Amino acid sequence: MNSIRRFSLILKASVFATGLAGIVAEYVLSTLATYLLGNAVFQWTITMSLMLFAMGLGSRISKSFRWNLLDLFIAVEFLLSVLCASASVLAYGLAAYTSNIGLVIYALAVAIGLLIGFEIPLVTRINEDYEELRTNIANVMEKDYYGALVGGLLFAFIALPYLGLTYTPIALGAINFAVASLFLWSFRHLLYRSRIAIGGFFVVTAYLVALAISAKPIILFGEQSRYKDKIVYEEQSIYQKLVITQWKNYHWLFINGQEQFSTYDEERYHEPLVHPAMQLATSHERILILGGGDGLAVRELLKYKDIGSITLVDLDPAMPRLAKTHPVLLAANGNSLADPRVTVVHEDAGTFLLNSADLFDVVIIDLPDPDSVDLMHLYSLDFYQTLRHHLSADGVVVTQAGSPYFATMAFLCIDRTMRAAGLVTLPYHNQVPTMGEWGWVLAMRAGTHGTTGMRERLERAGLDGIPTRFLNEEAMQAMFKFGKGVFDHPKAGDVEVNTRHKPVLYRYYKDARWDVY
Repeated sequence: MNSIRRFSLILKASVFATGLAGIVAEYVLSTLATYLLGNAVFQWTITMSLMLFAMGLGSRISKSFRWNLLDLFIAVEFLLSVLCASASVLAYGLAAYTSNIGLVIYALAVAIGLLIGFEIPLVTRINEDYEELRTNIANVMEKDYYGALVGGLLFAFIALPYLGLTYTPIALGAINFAVASLFLWSFRHLLYRSRIAIGGFFVVTAYLVALAISAKPIILFGEQSRYKDKIVYEEQSIYQKLVITQWKNYHWLFINGQEQFSTYDEERYHEPLVHPAMQLATSHERILILGGGDGLAVRELLKYKDIGSITLVDLDPAMPRLAKTHPVLLAANGNSLADPRVTVVHEDAGTFLLNSADLFDVVIIDLPDPDSVDLMHLYSLDFYQTLRHHLSADGVVVTQAGSPYFATMAFLCIDRTMRAAGLVTLPYHNQVPTMGEWGWVLAMRAGTHGTTGMRERLERAGLDGIPTRFLNEEAMQAMFKFGKGVFDHPKAGDVEVNTRHKPVLYRYYKDARWDVY
């Protein structure tokens, strides 16, 4: 009776462990797909859907197997340990040789999903000798769901930030391997083909050890293949992948594979981002930056002697921490985040505005491009309406708005959405060699100044005493003039307002002619 009870307890503990491993496998593959292919919402939807569909197929296939169920369960766990542990190595390694990496990730999702779907009914049938049907199913599903909860928490707070996408899959494979090993060595007398199972144990052990040793160089090789220049730093945070590359004496920062700036010409982005708004504002007492965790916009703000306070809101703690500690970013931002006037808040920009009661004289929005649905709320009508209520009487807001040349409709959509929120807007642009033609939108409350009044104030503005590398009065005036035909898009007159419920900006951005660049 004791041996029966022991078997049942080990089986239930294993279900908990496999439930944990299963959900983490789904998250690992979805995160890999997001980083390598972009578009978080789409990739998570497709990857998770494929895995769930495959789990259903696995459950259906399992009913065809009637004998030697314990042997079969151990074999499934060994296979899962190999596939799960290999996920990142396969994805990154093959990324260096094929552009169809999505097919690799989706194939892994289907294969792992099949095995996960196969193991649950298998465990239920193994356990039917020890518990009646209603108790058996309830206990198996309960332990599986509890394991999924713990797995999700571990992935979000421990595995991804500390083990990254290099070692999280290996740790995941080790869980399935431990389950298979526990059953093998505890109940090998019950196995039909114990010698084959023991051979599988030693083969998988050798494979996992070899994988743990070689994973990092393989993934670095695959990572490097995605960038033209040498990677000198990379980090996977809870929210994003940070990479710094180097060419000669210049460095590039990438977030999830997208260029954020280059020390070669970043002043051609950050000086236009900051100085027109600061010249237009009548007070510099209270400044808000949404995004901008690299500290470069803060560097430009600190050139004004009458700055009162700067609040920087960046969701990911990893970015400001990197800006405060990494020599490349410290050299670029002049250790700006260490200034006592700067307060860093780690919160979603939209949530911060909803919870704040403060008014600001200048708001600088330096958020990522609107290339995924999960960013749409930060470019939406209600976001700008909320922002308008946080502007002081003569307050100024500026947002980066992508490229008016490559993504004309997206640029116009941002401008129109801000106007629909009760703001008077003034778009402008500049050529950034490493990024192409880039644009921003200045705005103030409607009724304070019209577009003409904003232009006149900027024409009277001067940068005397402000040390800049690129921007002067002539360049600033030129930025507010667009060449002939820039906005001659056939649907420019039909551009819609971007809202949470109808995120048209995402479609405009995806339909942009980035292939021209």
